[in-house]
Amino acid sequence: MSSCGNNGIDIIFEDNHLLVVKKPVNIPTQKDKSNDSDMLTLLKEDIKKRYNKPGNVYLGLVHRLDRPVGGVMVFAKTSKAASRLSDQVRTRQFKKIYLAVVHGILDKLEGRLENYLLKDTRNNTVSVVKEDTPGGKLAVLDYKVEGIYNGFSLVKVSLHTGRPHQIRVQLANIGHPLYGDQKYGHGVNKPGQQIALWSSEIAFVHPVLKQEMIFSCEPPEVEPWTWFNRV
Repeated sequence: MSSCGNNGIDIIFEDNHLLVVKKPVNIPTQKDKSNDSDMLTLLKEDIKKRYNKPGNVYLGLVHRLDRPVGGVMVFAKTSKAASRLSDQVRTRQFKKIYLAVVHGILDKLEGRLENYLLKDTRNNTVSVVKEDTPGGKLAVLDYKVEGIYNGFSLVKVSLHTGRPHQIRVQLANIGHPLYGDQKYGHGVNKPGQQIALWSSEIAFVHPVLKQEMIFSCEPPEVEPWTWFNRV
């Protein structure tokens, strides 16, 4: 089932416990210092209007996407659902798959990247550090190259940890920064390019029905996504 809320955001699935949506690019997941419209606020306002609810609307944030990243996200409509989904995220039962377009051709068509990452909160940047660095956290992902075009690769990424900027930093660290990433690929990307990172699939166990739920959505039909033929 798919519909559109009053705010124009695509609703992929909704029941009494969950709200699964397609996050547009360049909208913050939650309110930040920019004070721009954010997903959490927009969706709360939409629920309030659609169901004519008085007072405050509860909507739990289960996982995040960086502001420039679009794709599928789930929000919890009850505190019980939020708690149970958060447990799945913490215990790595919540599966997250992304698509990314990166510069260059990877040496191996598939593999695993394991690094320790350290976040600089002042500058909002993340760097790869040695294992014994204070504050460093293990980051693990699997990748598979799904297409190659004119010196770029389309990579499918399965996240095992959810560190800030993880995919962007780990791929840049092996010499393959994401297309359009100004922060970790400023030497090869042009100002104004949209970062090519997309949340393409999430899978988890329904917090109440206990059924496995899988939701996906395709990237927009714009470059660089259109460079690659996807079935």
